[in-house]
Amino acid sequence: MTATTASALDGAIENLRSWLDAGHRTPQEIRATVYRLGLAWPHFPTGAGGLGLDPVTGVAVTARLSAEFGLPAVPARSVIACGMAAPTLVAHGGGHHHPLLRRIYVDQEIWCQLFSEPSAGSDLANVATTARRDGDRWVVNGAKVWTSLAHEAQWAMLLARTDPDAPKHRGLTYFIVRLDAPGVSVRPLFQITGEAEFNEVLLDDVVIPDSDRLGGVGDGWSVAITTLTSERGALSNVARPGGNAVDRAVRLWHQCEHRNPVDQVRLADLWIRDRLVTATLNRTADDPTGSTGPMHKVLSAELHQDVAEFTAGLLGRGALEYPRGYPMTRPDTSAEAEHDLLYDYLRSRGSSIEGGTSEILRNIIGERILGLEPEPRVDKAVPWRETRRG
Repeated sequence: MTATTASALDGAIENLRSWLDAGHRTPQEIRATVYRLGLAWPHFPTGAGGLGLDPVTGVAVTARLSAEFGLPAVPARSVIACGMAAPTLVAHGGGHHHPLLRRIYVDQEIWCQLFSEPSAGSDLANVATTARRDGDRWVVNGAKVWTSLAHEAQWAMLLARTDPDAPKHRGLTYFIVRLDAPGVSVRPLFQITGEAEFNEVLLDDVVIPDSDRLGGVGDGWSVAITTLTSERGALSNVARPGGNAVDRAVRLWHQCEHRNPVDQVRLADLWIRDRLVTATLNRTADDPTGSTGPMHKVLSAELHQDVAEFTAGLLGRGALEYPRGYPMTRPDTSAEAEHDLLYDYLRSRGSSIEGGTSEILRNIIGERILGLEPEPRVDKAVPWRETRRG
């Protein structure tokens, strides 16, 4: 860090301290001041909620702000916006996108991700949604699926095909789109818990100005990689149960009348794994490349499932009951609710699917982190129009 940058950082933190000491502040006033001082994302550029610090120093500064001033963590409803949209806007957007960053942090606007399709999930580059250029705008048609928060979001990140004659990875373009734009329809997808966190999103002649394109035409895949890398790191913190879930399992174990040595060993194993995952996340949290995101996601998702399964198993016959019923409602993502044990078990089944399946992420770990030989891909250089799709 240069002397100038260090001075700017010290000045921003001192200004924040003085401002907070001056009187009571509302949460939104605090967020607005943190953003104005460049402390929202310290590693972002100046004027975009940051101070231009390197990523490692930025992580350290954020941890310091949390410890020293008690700044609240990002709420679950803002993970996509803060953890995925914001890094993508900074990396590939322009100065005219900076107001969106302020609204993400200060106003906590909700974003969603229009990537997956009925025939393009794990093979994301196979998207069939089209974007046709019409002067200085684009006309988009297609369908997206498994979209979290689309029913609440104001904005979405969109991957669409602009050149069907190019190989599938090279014919994509990346856009941002308002969810209240004419032609956008959002339909709920009810899941095993009886709630509808996810959505199907239909795009019927949706018009997007070219100014809301991120990256070059046909360069959408490289932009999407920025989002996906950020996503896996963000979801690893959402998916993992944390010490509270394991501690709850320990408390339930002590209350259980049918304790046995086998379950005791399983519980000890879960407790050790939880501590190991926490240590691994802390050790690699300042990785500036984000390459460890897939590893975090696999470890956290599978621990989440195993803790939930063990805890539900301790209930015995009670595990067959589901007290909350199947309300078939939209969950309130603005509330950080405590869920019952059976809900946690049912919901945990999706942890190893959403944000990239564990199987796909293990391939990524092998190829990109361990440097193993990649799996053969026979359609990588074939024009998308000629590839087999089902």
